[in-house]
Amino acid sequence: MNGRSNKPRPPLPPGPYLVVGLARSGQAAARALAARGEQVIGADTGTPDASGLDGIGAELHLETDGADLVERAGSVVKSPGVPRQAPAVAAALERGVPVIGELELAWRLLPNRFVAVTGTNGKTTVTELLGHVWRTAGAPVAVAGNVGTPLASLVDDLPAEATVMCECSSFQLEDAEAFAPECAALLNVSADHLDRHSDLGAYRDAKLRIFARQEPGDWAIYDSSDPGLAGARVPGRGRVVDLAEVPFAEPDDALEGSALIGPHNARNARTATAVALAMGIDRDSVAQALRTFGGVPHRLERVAEIDGVTYVNDSKATNVAAAAAALRSFPGRVRAILGGSLKGGGFAELAGPVAERCVACYLLGPAAKALEQDLAPAWADGVRRRRCADLAEAVQAATADAEPGDVVLLAPACASFDAYRDFEERGDHFRRLVGDLRG
Repeated sequence: MNGRSNKPRPPLPPGPYLVVGLARSGQAAARALAARGEQVIGADTGTPDASGLDGIGAELHLETDGADLVERAGSVVKSPGVPRQAPAVAAALERGVPVIGELELAWRLLPNRFVAVTGTNGKTTVTELLGHVWRTAGAPVAVAGNVGTPLASLVDDLPAEATVMCECSSFQLEDAEAFAPECAALLNVSADHLDRHSDLGAYRDAKLRIFARQEPGDWAIYDSSDPGLAGARVPGRGRVVDLAEVPFAEPDDALEGSALIGPHNARNARTATAVALAMGIDRDSVAQALRTFGGVPHRLERVAEIDGVTYVNDSKATNVAAAAAALRSFPGRVRAILGGSLKGGGFAELAGPVAERCVACYLLGPAAKALEQDLAPAWADGVRRRRCADLAEAVQAATADAEPGDVVLLAPACASFDAYRDFEERGDHFRRLVGDLRG
C-alpha cells in the first residue's frame, strides 16, 4: 500500500531557527533543520542531556528561557512541552516572528500519508494498534509522535511509501497550522492538562484542531456518544465518520485472547478498525491484528501473579478518566495505588469507580490530600485507605493486605513528576518492586 501523500506541503518559515525546549522532540527538530544546512539556535530552561546535538553545528543555550535570543531568529520552533506563554514564545509572537510546533515542522518535511490519533485516553494504544494492523497487512508503516518517537526523527529516514501513525497530544495540536492528516481520529475528551489549558473548552478545541485543515478526500473519525464530545462540531472538510452511528466498525469478538482488556479497549479497537478500513486495509488483516496485538507497556500491563494476587501496571493512567477505566476493567477486589503530582482539576469523578471496584486505596504524593477528600464517598462505602510515603511503601502495604484473587493496580490518576521523570520511569519502578516480591 503506497504511503506517499498527494498533498503539497507548505514551505517552512524562514531561518535562523530558535528551537525552544531541548528534550526529545526539540532535539529531533534541531537535527532535522541542521541536516538541511539551516542555522539552529537551541534554548532550554533546564540542563537536558544535549549530547544528541553534538556535531550538528547548533548553538546551544541552557538554563535560560531564550527570550533574548528571539531577536536573532527568523522563526521559533516550539517543543510540545513548552507553553505558548513561555517567555521566548511570547516574545516571538509579540514581535511577529513565526512560531511553529515540532509536529507541524515534521509534517511539512515528510512526504508520507498520515494517520493522526488524539484523545484524552487511549491514543497510545490505538496508535500502536494501528501500527500492528499495518504490519499484519504487510503495509509499510512508522509509528511516532507523542507515543515516544519524535516525529521529526523520521525526516530523511523514512521511505516515502510508509504510512505514518502519529499520536498527537493537545500540546502538539495547539501549534498545528497546516497539518492535514489523510485520516484523523479523536477518541474522547475529559478533563486533563487543565494546568496548561485555560479550561475544558480550550482543551477540547485543541483536540479538535486535528481535523481543522483536512480536505474533502480525508477521513475525520470521532464518537459523538463520548460525553466530552457531545455537541461538538467537527471542523475542516474531511469525510466525517461518527462511530456512534456507523455499525461497520464493530470489532465483534476479535479481542478475545488478546492482551487488551476492559470495555474502553473494545472502543479503542472499534476506532482502530474504522481507521484501517477507511484507509484501505482489508478486514481479515484487521481481525488478525486485533487478535494478536500484545498491548502497550504501562497500560493495563499484567506484570505478575504472585500467591494468587495479580499485579497490574497502568502507570499511563495519568488522569481521572483513565484511572476509572482501569478500575472498571476488573470485577472487584482491587487494591489501587493512586496519586502523584497534580495537573489541575479534582478527583470526585473517581469516587464511584473506587467504591464499585476497590477494597482499598494507597495514596501517594502531593495529590494524596485531595484524593482523600474527593474520594470520601468511597471511604463511607467501606473502601479502606492508607497514605504511603512512596511507591515502594504502597506496593509493600498492598501486598501485605492482599488476599488470593485480589488485583494490585497502579493507576495513579496523576502525573508522575513529583518523583519520576515520566510515567514510564514510574511504571518501570513498579515492575521492579513487584519483581522483588518474588525474592
